[in-house]
Amino acid sequence: MFRRVAIFRLPSQLRSIRTSTRCLTELKLTFASSAQAFYNNVAVKQVDVPTLNGRFGVLAEHVPTVGCLKPGIVAVTENDGSVKKYFVSSGIVTVNSDSSIQVLAEEAASLDQLDPDAVKDGMSRAQSELSSATTELGKTEAQIAVEAFEEMSRALQEQS
Repeated sequence: MFRRVAIFRLPSQLRSIRTSTRCLTELKLTFASSAQAFYNNVAVKQVDVPTLNGRFGVLAEHVPTVGCLKPGIVAVTENDGSVKKYFVSSGIVTVNSDSSIQVLAEEAASLDQLDPDAVKDGMSRAQSELSSATTELGKTEAQIAVEAFEEMSRALQEQS
């Protein structure tokens, strides 16, 4: 009789051991652009990324994933709860089974480095280029620029 009780308790004991072990796993972030490294294998709580398939958040022990970044905000929640936001133009995100994540951006900047006037000027230039583009390549490049400036503008509005 006592042996059966011990056998039935074993799975629940294992679950509690797994749960407590899981809490010890950290998410390690490496985040860089071609011009600057923002994080190099730093432990963080969460990373939110904008991808072509939608925005998603990554915590420790996230399922391995590879995605293409689209223009938008990468939000990094530090272990102390503070959130740092960065604008990225494009790039790639890789989530690994060892609870590490790499965000490699074509271009990236902290939101406080974005100049609202420069964003407005860039938006008008991009819209003007889009309306005057005559080739498919020109239209596509201008459309990408318009989308990037729209996301920058949206990010600045959310910040204020």
